[in-house]
Amino acid sequence: MTEPRIEADALPQPRRVGVAAIGQALRAGLGDFRAAPAFGLFFSAFYVAGGVAIWLVYAASGEEWWLIPFIAGFPLLAPFAAIGLYEVSRRIEAGEALDWGAVLGVVFSQKDRQVPSMAMVILLIFMFWVFVAHTIFALFLGLSAMTNVTSSLTVLTTGSGPLMLLVGTLVGAGFAAVLFAITVAGLPLLLDREVDFVSAMILSVRAVATNAGPMALWGAAIAALLFLGMLPVFLGLFLVLPVLGHATWHMYRQLLQD
Repeated sequence: MTEPRIEADALPQPRRVGVAAIGQALRAGLGDFRAAPAFGLFFSAFYVAGGVAIWLVYAASGEEWWLIPFIAGFPLLAPFAAIGLYEVSRRIEAGEALDWGAVLGVVFSQKDRQVPSMAMVILLIFMFWVFVAHTIFALFLGLSAMTNVTSSLTVLTTGSGPLMLLVGTLVGAGFAAVLFAITVAGLPLLLDREVDFVSAMILSVRAVATNAGPMALWGAAIAALLFLGMLPVFLGLFLVLPVLGHATWHMYRQLLQD
């Protein structure tokens, strides 16, 4: 039996936004979190639990140096973790009921759409960053330093350590910028419309390129808030992640127009 063909939706077009869009998105995100805090805490709990699990596993292994690239790259997964929050914001915006069954049903139904493909792209970028981060560490400090860093962080502040940190930070920022560009509008678009993930990524990059200045500030704001939210022990993400998740939906609505 042939499955019914799903018609693709028309693609929206990027539009220019100003720096003021950042404050507007954050205020709207905070408003959505206040309107439905239970959803925000629920969806952020998965992200917080993942961060804590990584910390416990690698701390127990006795090789804490492995945590460095994971902690630096962990925020790259935030957009996918927030997809449930996009649906909550969409419902608030549309005046639809915030029913747990309906919201979770929509999130679960994404497995049959394009979101898993986007998730694979995110995962591949994250894992490649981990590989590159370990390579940079070994190239600058040598394999012996990998065992010493667990007992002393002086290897990071002496010799080639500072240069390694600089190069690693720049490379990591490049990975973050790529992921930000393809997901800032791409992931909410996949939830909002029936489009393929490649088109969504391309359109997201176009939207970022159209608004390079504001988007650079928006990306920096996200990175700073996520870093603060990871202290202490990722618990701050219970507040930061829901607000950013909702705010990302509102930024998407500003970036793309029919």
